[in-house]
Amino acid sequence: MRLFRLLSLLDALRLRHGPVTARQIAADCGISLRTAYRDIADLQAMGAPIRGEGGVGYVLEPGYFLPPLGLDEEELEALALGAGLVAGCGDAALGAAAQRALAKVAGATRSERRAVLIDPILDAAPPAPALAVTDLAPIRRAIRERRMTEIDYLSLSGQASHRRARPLGLTVFNHAWLLTIWCETAQDFRHLRADLISRFHPLPDRFRPESGKRLADCHRREGRRPETAPPQPEKRC
Repeated sequence: MRLFRLLSLLDALRLRHGPVTARQIAADCGISLRTAYRDIADLQAMGAPIRGEGGVGYVLEPGYFLPPLGLDEEELEALALGAGLVAGCGDAALGAAAQRALAKVAGATRSERRAVLIDPILDAAPPAPALAVTDLAPIRRAIRERRMTEIDYLSLSGQASHRRARPLGLTVFNHAWLLTIWCETAQDFRHLRADLISRFHPLPDRFRPESGKRLADCHRREGRRPETAPPQPEKRC
């Protein structure tokens, strides 16, 4: 994640025609001002020609490019396939992000291997019509920001519930996205179908990762590995 953040910071500088302040960089990259200063210093230490002047801002000297990524054909094929799957199974924002990411990888890939991304031999078929895709952006944002959330939910059996929860992660499988939460009411993990959530309201207060209440703890209780099938909706872990 830090690598992507540094690349985003370089993009924020490269795409500006004039000096850009650390505050603008922080806003563009979605980071704190303190993190922006630290990342700029780290990039300068790694040799990036970033010049700064107090009260004016930072500029990236023209002609600076990252060295091409040394990814082999199979690694590039895996990335192309992954982007295709995300575009097919995710919401519009997530699909667009996958395509942008793939374009950035292509731009930093050696020219003789770029065709693997431009004309891939592996393709992702469109998802089954039964896949319920909703707008996942607010849920993904709440997970990233660790926002306590109020959730109104209608179960498959028709039972309505109201929960105060910690949103932990999303899992996609053949017919739905599942949201894994730590339910403050039940004091246990729950899996909710995203398309059955009638109200998802992030709260101002945030939660800290606590042992026994993290997504990794849920996976350990289930005995899940990355290749195993995801849990069924509303089942305890």
